[in-house]
Amino acid sequence: MSVTRDHPLVTLFRTAPAKTSLLTLGPLALAVGQLCNGYVNGVSPVVSVGFAAVMVAFAVVATGHHAAEHRLRSLELECGVRSSE
Repeated sequence: MSVTRDHPLVTLFRTAPAKTSLLTLGPLALAVGQLCNGYVNGVSPVVSVGFAAVMVAFAVVATGHHAAEHRLRSLELECGVRSSE
C-alpha cells in the first residue's frame, strides 16, 4: 500500500501560512518588482539581476531554515508524546 505525503512546502504553508508566505513569496515578489522597476527606469541590468539573485537566495535559505525549524519542532513533539506513553 502506498502512502501519499504532501510536499514539504505545502506542509509548511498549512502549518504556518503567514510566516511561510513572508519567507518564500515576499523575497520573490521583491525580486520580480526590482526587475520590472529596473527595466522601466533604465537601471543597469547588473544591479537589478544582482538584487534579484540575492533575494532568491535569501528565499531559499530562509525557507530551508523554516522547514528545519518545523521538522525539529515536530520531532520534539513526537518524542514528548512517546515518552509519556
